[in-house]
Amino acid sequence: MNILVVDDDREIVESIAIFLSAEGYSVIKAFDGLEALDALSENEIHLMILDIMMPNLDGIKTLMKLRESRNIPVILLSAKSEDNDKILGLCAGADDYVTKPFSPSELVARVKSHLRRYTTLGSMSAAKSEIIIDGLYVNTENRTVLVDGEDVRLTPIEYKILELLCRNRGKVYSAEQIYRNVWNEDTVVGDSTIAVHVRHIREKIEINPKEPKYLKVVWGIGYKVI
Repeated sequence: MNILVVDDDREIVESIAIFLSAEGYSVIKAFDGLEALDALSENEIHLMILDIMMPNLDGIKTLMKLRESRNIPVILLSAKSEDNDKILGLCAGADDYVTKPFSPSELVARVKSHLRRYTTLGSMSAAKSEIIIDGLYVNTENRTVLVDGEDVRLTPIEYKILELLCRNRGKVYSAEQIYRNVWNEDTVVGDSTIAVHVRHIREKIEINPKEPKYLKVVWGIGYKVI
């Protein structure tokens, strides 16, 4: 599989490339957002590791441009640790966020986890390939989502959350339950991370996100599709 690593710090790119290559991945390198977009147009990329702070075109703008046409997993890198940076990245369509300095083994583990989810339906596979809830249509075989006949583009994580809730229509899932089902990991992120993904889904599938028709918040408990 091809992984695009983007960072203006060449030492970081080379270091990440060494660890990923040792795991059998093919690594394509870019050193700013413009180079990243060129690499995406010229290669089949399965996952991107993307730094936020870069010259010419920063990571957030690069990510937003990517999401206009591609839903590959994206892991953001940043030297900053403030929640606002994490939320900004998640709102732009990132699937994960790693703060510098980071453990190479942790980054590789996250890469493997996201690629597993991207290439297979995993534990959420089922014989029924279509879910229809009023005007919301989800095809679990090809991961198509339509609202009133219009195509909706979701990131891989957004799709997984929506599929989980649609498959279990009416059941309330806490942020922790969503994380364990979708990420399939024991370490649980903060509630704010799930909330950002849910808000982003609602912005895409609801006519009026402030008065949602499909994806509801059950205050103090979690989320459900009705």
